[in-house]
Amino acid sequence: MSKTSLKNTQKQKKKARRTIPRPPQTRIQGNTLAARTRLKKLAGKARAKKAATA
Repeated sequence: MSKTSLKNTQKQKKKARRTIPRPPQTRIQGNTLAARTRLKKLAGKARAKKAATA
């Protein structure tokens, strides 16, 4: 059976209507070790920058 059946399309639309509005991601996030390390580094840089301006 195809993925784009009428029932499936209606189901996708219903799910889309139920989703909670969230702000778009500012950067690509992930749960891998390299991604988490990179995010931690970026977060530290952002904190330092914010502290320097305040």
